[in-house]
Amino acid sequence: MSNETPKEVALLIKRCPNPQATAYWEEFKVPYYPKMNVVSALMEIQKNPINARGESATPVAWDCNCLEEVCGACTMLINGRVRQACSTLVDMLSQPIRLAPLSKFSLVRDLVVDRQVMFTNLRKVKAWIEIDGTYDMGPGPNISQKVQEQAYELSKCMTCGSCLEVCPNVNSKSKFIGPAAIAQVELMNSHPIGAQQKEARLQALMGEGGIAECGNAQNCVKACPKNIPLTRSIARLNRATTVQGLKNWLNR
Repeated sequence: MSNETPKEVALLIKRCPNPQATAYWEEFKVPYYPKMNVVSALMEIQKNPINARGESATPVAWDCNCLEEVCGACTMLINGRVRQACSTLVDMLSQPIRLAPLSKFSLVRDLVVDRQVMFTNLRKVKAWIEIDGTYDMGPGPNISQKVQEQAYELSKCMTCGSCLEVCPNVNSKSKFIGPAAIAQVELMNSHPIGAQQKEARLQALMGEGGIAECGNAQNCVKACPKNIPLTRSIARLNRATTVQGLKNWLNR
């Protein structure tokens, strides 16, 4: 049997028990094993919540669900970059690994934030297709392969909040809805049935916090873990809202 000390992973975690409390950093060390991801390291702390000084600590609060980069729940700042803890391998990171909550959302506790604002923004721009009953409407509308492929790209959004986190126009002084909601407007408008509410969605985008508040920093498209063409959606809807604005003026 080898007497070698198992390799450890050092984590420096930003802690805060509630939104009113003062945040502080706490270091933990957990056993290392190959192909370990950040979620695995957090689970090790959960099993044995002892900090690096050997003191008992409250278990770190963090969010997760799918564990395969589908739900977006485990999104956090990892060494200063917005990433998903389930798909970020420890071997890719310098130590100590610094974990902090997303800064653009209301803090709940430790690494948990409230992303409700993303769903509120989806409601603002009517990012759904109205269904007013169940009827036999025959076969569904024909959609070209090109439109299907573009819609699939947009449908991969998991409301993780990465795009809002890196957007300089999303801040406490702005009501900008962010790239995710804008891209979902393009998704809904691209569907033949969804297009029936196209004008209402464009009008919503033309309102307060809408597309005019995008500063074209293009950080969002670089940070998106699903490689959604967010800037393409913004550009297309910029044109669509301009056309809608002209229609509004002509119809006065």
